[in-house]
Amino acid sequence: MARVVKGFRTLRNHWKKSTFAVCVLSYGGHWLYGKHCDNVLRREACLVAREFGRQQIAPQERLRKATVILNPAACSGKANSLFEKNAVPILHLAGVEITIVKTDYEGQAKKLTELMEQTDVLIVAGGDGTLQEVVTGLLRRPDQDTVCNTPIGFIPLGSHNSLSPSLHLLSDNKVKDITSATLSILKGETVPLDVLQIKGEKEQPVFALMGLRWGAFRDVAATISKYWYLGPLKTKAAHWFSTLREWPLVRDVSVSYLDPCLRPPDLPSQKPPRPNLLYRIIRRLKNRWNPPVEEPPKVEEPEQWKEEQLSTLELFIQTHNKNPVERRINDSLMICAEPDNLTVGEYITVGNKKEEDPTVFTKDSTKLEASACRLQLPEGTAGFYNIDNEEYEAMPVEIRLLPRKLRFFISAERREQLLLQTQ
Repeated sequence: MARVVKGFRTLRNHWKKSTFAVCVLSYGGHWLYGKHCDNVLRREACLVAREFGRQQIAPQERLRKATVILNPAACSGKANSLFEKNAVPILHLAGVEITIVKTDYEGQAKKLTELMEQTDVLIVAGGDGTLQEVVTGLLRRPDQDTVCNTPIGFIPLGSHNSLSPSLHLLSDNKVKDITSATLSILKGETVPLDVLQIKGEKEQPVFALMGLRWGAFRDVAATISKYWYLGPLKTKAAHWFSTLREWPLVRDVSVSYLDPCLRPPDLPSQKPPRPNLLYRIIRRLKNRWNPPVEEPPKVEEPEQWKEEQLSTLELFIQTHNKNPVERRINDSLMICAEPDNLTVGEYITVGNKKEEDPTVFTKDSTKLEASACRLQLPEGTAGFYNIDNEEYEAMPVEIRLLPRKLRFFISAERREQLLLQTQ
């Protein structure tokens, strides 16, 4: 008992050292427990992948080939380590033959995709910038109709992963997100996604999966990192300083748009069985005796563009890829414009919400559906667009929707969750 009393007395007399030791031990214990949880997640994912690898294939079949476009600079330079430790073992255990192509500079993923050979699966390991470059490279190819049939897997390794919530169940654990995304590639369930073709006056078109953002909230979001020293108050501070420098933060833009197109029925995932021989013979004889009447070619009607003059704090042209399994009547893009009559308090409140989700708009915002649109900016307008979180110089552009152009792997759990949201 005397030793216990002596120990407590020593801790009390050296309370600073004792407090420091408790903090270090607590942090070390929490860190070790996190590492243990990560190893458990990796082990469980590898066990699932091993079951895929044990499946037998026919003698004439070959292993699936996957081409990986990896951006090592993503996630502050940790992307290569995260991919090698969490995704590569799963792919190897599943029996997938992978070819890893690493990018060395910005824009290289676009060039590599334009020169890529035929592959069974294309995997993008990086963030929004890498994904946008790969999609642009694919759709600039002369054989894009063939290449676009290749399913694409997205492994979120960047600081911005806007498409991940549409495809996977996200968590606060990076290892869980990576392993879940890799397993969804093995399971093979895909969903079609819309693509936006954004074309300026001179340059080649750029392609986006989420949308184009322009306005005051976008400009402020680009400066938030400068106020890192304010911690959780940095977002509010950035919006306060923007109001002090310039108010009102209104943008004038002329928007011309076409009405949305009716959505054609989905094609069956499997080809229907071939009719029997007798049925085919009868059908050919019938067509020979009573040849079908050829319909006259349809005369294409000229496009009827509608025009709107908008005065807005922010303009966002987005796809419906936020919920790709939703059943829609039209194939359309969304034109959303924030009202220009917000007070300073409302502006800061909305700005905080948009920092978490840029697609959130107020109830008074203008919303239009279209199949294509054109943006005409006033002369002398400076600034930048955000196209899938990548900066581009603001200029007059034409934006067209390419409905269900690419197919991405989606987890079954996320698909079920999105289907429940639409009911």
